[in-house]
Amino acid sequence: MATLSTTPSGTHSKLIGYLLWLFGFLGAHRFYYGKPVTGTIWFFTLGLLGIGWVIDLFLIPSMDRQADLRFHAGPINYSLAWVLLTFLGVFGIHRFYMGKWLTGILYLLTLGLLGLGVLYDFWTLNDQISVRHAKRGIFN
Repeated sequence: MATLSTTPSGTHSKLIGYLLWLFGFLGAHRFYYGKPVTGTIWFFTLGLLGIGWVIDLFLIPSMDRQADLRFHAGPINYSLAWVLLTFLGVFGIHRFYMGKWLTGILYLLTLGLLGLGVLYDFWTLNDQISVRHAKRGIFN
């Protein structure tokens, strides 16, 4: 039976990476794999005019391996958090999922702080989750 938990070598999912790649001309998959600078470039250039977007189809397995090595596994599922951020970010659902209730309510009432909070989370969500996992490991 499959579970949503991740192993240390599997913090991110190629399947989710490819799903987000469908929106890759906006950089979604690059943000997911912890590449916010190129994600932003893809966003403003529509995936380098589509060329970078097509090339990324072949780079996703490598980006997935790099993300699995870079980020700490734990109880918060990266893929689920990213799907919630990508599709429901302005409502703060991803923040509720991570246990950040106050900012979740704030996002809900302000549409993700008028989108700026969502942009911040696109840049930092992997690190936010990884830090929570690392802190949990220290105290357990």
